[in-house]
Amino acid sequence: MKAFIFDLDGVITDSAEYHYLAWKALGEDLGIPFDREFNETLKGVSRTESLERILRLGGRENDFSVEEKGRLATKKNEHYVSLISNITSADILPGIEVFLSDLKEAGYKVGMASASKNAQMVTHQLGLLDAFDHIVDAATVTDSKPHPEVFLKAAAALQVEPKDCVGIEDAVAGIEAIHAAGMFAVGIGDPEVLTEAELVFTDTSILTLDHVLARI
Repeated sequence: MKAFIFDLDGVITDSAEYHYLAWKALGEDLGIPFDREFNETLKGVSRTESLERILRLGGRENDFSVEEKGRLATKKNEHYVSLISNITSADILPGIEVFLSDLKEAGYKVGMASASKNAQMVTHQLGLLDAFDHIVDAATVTDSKPHPEVFLKAAAALQVEPKDCVGIEDAVAGIEAIHAAGMFAVGIGDPEVLTEAELVFTDTSILTLDHVLARI
């Protein structure tokens, strides 16, 4: 393996809670309440597709024009950005800084493949921009996860063949995208949910280079 490519939300920092709060507020405005269980289906999914899923949940998928849906997605994002404006390095998930440092010292290339259009901003606020050789976010891809485009673009930017990359994700859609790209998949979360990953860590505190390489 020559490169490690990370998702952002739920792997580097847990901004998933802020996404949930912002989507929930929009849903309530539209008269479409939903719970955390439904919110799990939005993990790793693009903003546009997340909105479509919420509208389908409420039977309102045909109530808005493309332009109106765009404004709804923008409203959600503005709320989300306001919620994450105070994120700092203290919000980096346990063990991630050490893991990123170990990868750099060992000579691996490090990339990010995020479904968030705010990936650059969040990474900057975390103080981790220098830890990544390249960041690909939702603003630079056509197809969202589980399509492999974001991971393939990251591998190309790092000048590494996909088969020589490890992808790290916390969402089922992300694991599917990693496999579709032809990469080795590492999951962060519940092994009973991320069943397709070759290797699953229940949380980032036990994610280490030695543990990953031992399995590969």
